[in-house]
Amino acid sequence: MSAPSSPVSRRRMLGVASLTAGALALTGCFGGLLPSAGPSATPAVGFDDLQTATVYIKGQGTFIEPGTLDPAEGAWIGSGFIVTPEGLALTNNHVVTGAGTLAVYVGGDQSAQVRGTVLGASECLDLAVIQLDGDELPYLAWHDGEIKTGLDVYSAGYPAGAAEEFTLTRGIVSKDDFPLDTQWASLDHVIEHDARIRGGNSGGPLVDEDGRLVGINYAGDDSLDYNFAIHRDVAQDAIDRLAAGENVDSIGINAQGWVSEDGQIAGVWVSSVDAGGAADDAGIQPGDLVYKLAGVSVGTDGSLADYCQVLRTQGSDATIDVQVYRPATDELLDGQINGDELTVTATGVFGGEATANGGFTTVTDDAGVVSVDVPADWAQTDGAGFTDDAGNTWYAVSAAPDLAAFWGGFAAPGVQVMAASAGMTAEAVLQNLSGTFDTSCSAVATGEPYDDGYYAGVYSEWDCAGTAAVVISTVDAGGGNVIVLMQAQSDYEKQEALTRVLETFQASL
Repeated sequence: MSAPSSPVSRRRMLGVASLTAGALALTGCFGGLLPSAGPSATPAVGFDDLQTATVYIKGQGTFIEPGTLDPAEGAWIGSGFIVTPEGLALTNNHVVTGAGTLAVYVGGDQSAQVRGTVLGASECLDLAVIQLDGDELPYLAWHDGEIKTGLDVYSAGYPAGAAEEFTLTRGIVSKDDFPLDTQWASLDHVIEHDARIRGGNSGGPLVDEDGRLVGINYAGDDSLDYNFAIHRDVAQDAIDRLAAGENVDSIGINAQGWVSEDGQIAGVWVSSVDAGGAADDAGIQPGDLVYKLAGVSVGTDGSLADYCQVLRTQGSDATIDVQVYRPATDELLDGQINGDELTVTATGVFGGEATANGGFTTVTDDAGVVSVDVPADWAQTDGAGFTDDAGNTWYAVSAAPDLAAFWGGFAAPGVQVMAASAGMTAEAVLQNLSGTFDTSCSAVATGEPYDDGYYAGVYSEWDCAGTAAVVISTVDAGGGNVIVLMQAQSDYEKQEALTRVLETFQASL
């Protein structure tokens, strides 16, 4: 199940990532990375074997979501693809930057896990190059020639959240080359197409009918069914430098343009930092807000446009003045990228309130086992657990604007997260709950697979007289059962609140 998304959403399942960049000494132009033509060259795979060169990526790590103060450990999935037989692969920056661990499965085969090392990544291009262990790996070649509107294209990847769920969707290029600024990227060359992509497609290939690479999928607009890919030319221009560990429109952060709900504060939110990168060396920390770069206010429109323009003007390796707001301590810090470290220059700047939770707050059960982020106006909470008829102890936390109304039926919004070391199958738990909804609601989806990289199971969704009810029944990596029930009435609750719930629910069994 892919989390509902904001109007333009990055294609990840859960969380954002960051992995320490490695180093690989590569020389020459991009052509030098590919096998030379000739009878001894290893050929690229064609369309029929596209899956063999498309990789499933599972990451896990700690990050700080925009507008929050507390770090949250999460797991997520993404896609990528191999571009040389020696195992050089491409994916999105937001799939790998910030991960503590990264597992890569060639062709989605979970018996063929390989180690992946991040060689270089760029937040502005939303690109990352990773080196996979192995040789003579299946790989994809690049589309030769102009990419024109009307070209038949196919999106490949693992959007369902499980390695075995490789999918391929067909469409055409609807807009062939244009600039696009979003919260997490600023690109001069983007392809718009209608080969539908969903959560988990992040970093997956967009190919032509011969299986040749046209672009890298990275974002979409669900409401209008727009799908966006990073243009082939952008990747070809950057891959050599990223593979060599060079900073390309990047200071080494998982970045997102962010504006507080009251509009008082704006900047580039740092969800995680690349260890040993320029931002890390300057003293920038996860949870910081880059306020000014080279004296220019950045993120004021909620995008990375100004931030990336400064990096392209100054150069990523230049010494650049930076001003950072740190919500955790309500301090303003000044320093330099590739220069002087940050020092505190002001305290008590905004009072901390405007960025304390960005409209969300974390609720925890009475035993401190279960936690989840919910909208701040869901102020009524209950953290009491219970024991079921089989003697299983369940830990639970609920939050809603009106708990009595939430518990009393399906017409009011709210959320409940429950967890137990019960050892039941996720399917069985969900089936026990299904009858409750079947009497009052119409099924939208039932028993669908769910896998966010850590919690795996099934989900169902019902329409309860206009209120959407989503139930996820999962088993975590340790074997404990977790149930998430979310009821939403408004589009905001359906998109923003449910996305946040899915990104943050956690049980420490």
